[in-house]
Amino acid sequence: MNIGLYFGSFNPIHIGHLIIANHVLNETTINKIWFVVSPQNPFKESKTLLKEFDRLHLVRLATQDDNRIKCSDIEFNLPKPSYTSNTLTFLSEKYPEHQFELIMGSDSYQNLDKWRNYETIINNYSIYVYQREGYDIKKTFTNTPVILNAPIIQISASQIREHIRSGKSIRYLVPEIVREEIETRKFYKQKD
Repeated sequence: MNIGLYFGSFNPIHIGHLIIANHVLNETTINKIWFVVSPQNPFKESKTLLKEFDRLHLVRLATQDDNRIKCSDIEFNLPKPSYTSNTLTFLSEKYPEHQFELIMGSDSYQNLDKWRNYETIINNYSIYVYQREGYDIKKTFTNTPVILNAPIIQISASQIREHIRSGKSIRYLVPEIVREEIETRKFYKQKD
């Protein structure tokens, strides 16, 4: 089975993530998408992140009604910070029956050569890239990525966190069940 791995902090998960996932499932040969929640991204300060199990919980809520999407905590059991190359090696060994492929925004793709063991990633895994505002897809490596003609969604998790701190509505930016959980648990009320 072709599994698309969509890595992220998901701080919090929002409609943009889900629209991209749905587009990939509809328009490519990827059969399922695993949202891989990263407990600690080496490029982000951990103090800006909601606790990892709370972010995982929000991703589970957002995806629970779509059997094409799985929420994965695989990186919670691996050394931190989370390096994609380590996770890919682990998953490929644990699930040899699956073909893993990466889904990423053009911002991440432009910085791929800064990732640990990026050569292993580009030489062994297909990469699907969707456009992010302000990040053209110009870099090419030995393997050309699959460029997705996905909708450009100008929603960011940092914008959502700022709305929450400012008392503004995040309705329609996140799934309703996620909005309710964020409000009930008072997530993101504190300054990053």
